[in-house]
Amino acid sequence: MRTGIVYAKTEEGLELPVIDLTNSEFSVHATEGEMTAMLEQFLQESAQRRELSAEVQQALRNSLFGRALMAASGTFLDAMSTYRLKLGPENLDAGATPVDRRIAASFPAFTSRIRMQDMARLLAEGLAVASADGPQRDVCLVNIGGGAGADSWNALIYLRSEHPGLLAGRKVVITALDVDARGPAFGVRALEALREAAGPLCGLDIRFHYLSYEWSETERLRSALEELGAGDSVCAVSSEGALFEYGSDEEIVGNLKALHGGTRADAIVVGSVTRDGAATRASARANSVATRPRTLEGFADWSSREAGCCNR
Repeated sequence: MRTGIVYAKTEEGLELPVIDLTNSEFSVHATEGEMTAMLEQFLQESAQRRELSAEVQQALRNSLFGRALMAASGTFLDAMSTYRLKLGPENLDAGATPVDRRIAASFPAFTSRIRMQDMARLLAEGLAVASADGPQRDVCLVNIGGGAGADSWNALIYLRSEHPGLLAGRKVVITALDVDARGPAFGVRALEALREAAGPLCGLDIRFHYLSYEWSETERLRSALEELGAGDSVCAVSSEGALFEYGSDEEIVGNLKALHGGTRADAIVVGSVTRDGAATRASARANSVATRPRTLEGFADWSSREAGCCNR
C-alpha cells in the first residue's frame, strides 16, 4: 500500500485506492493547449485505427477494461470499471495488464477524471454557499447513477479542506440511486475508510445509503427525497456520466420535476452532458457506448422548454 492513500475493498475482496482529489496522486490538471494536443492525437489515432487483429482482440479479452468495454457495447460501462478507470494508470492494482494501463491513460479516461473533478468542485462550491446560509440544516447528497459516489464524497473533502468548520455538528447522508449495487457497496466501504482516524473526513457524521433505481421510476425518487428529508436539508444532487448523458428527454424531465418538487429552492443540481463533436463520435465508433450527445445550445433550448422543472 502507498503512503497517504486510504484503501477499501470491492465486493470481490479486491483492495482499491479511495480517490481523494486533494491528494496529488489523483488530481489531474491540463492547460487548454495540452487538452487540445491530446484531443488532436486521439482523433488522429482513431482515424488510423483499423480492424483489430485476432491477437489484439485476445489481449482485450484478457484485460479487465477490455472485457468491460466489450460488455458495455450498446449500453454503459459498469460502475466499478468506471471507478477503476478514474484511478489513473499509476494507481491500478498489480493484476492490471499493459492493455489496462494503456486504456487508463487514454484521452477518454483522462477526460472522465477531469469530469469527476469538475463535478466535485461545483458541488463543493454550491454546498459552501447553501450551508453558510443555513447553519442548522443537515446535508443531503443525492447521486443519480453515480456508482460509488466518488464525486459526492470528494465534494465533502473539498468542502472540509476549504471550510473546516462548515460540516461540524451536521448529519450528512450520501444516497446513491443506481441499478448496479456493486458501485454503492464500494462507496460504503470507501466512506468508512475516509472517516477513519487521520482520514480527510474523520470525525464527521456521514452515512452512505443505496437505493436501487431506474431513471423512469420517478415516484420512487419522490418517495426517497421525502424519506431523506431533502426538503429541509442542504441538498446537492449530482449525476456524473449518467442521467444527462444516457437518459431520454422524458427521463431527464421526469427526474428534474421530482427533484424540483422534493427539494428547497437553494438545492444544487450538477450533471455532466456528452457534448456532440468529433471526439464523441470517435469514442462511439471505438466503444459503441450508448451516450446521447447533446450540444450545449441544444440542451439549453430543450431545458428552456421545460422551464417549470428547471427554474425556481
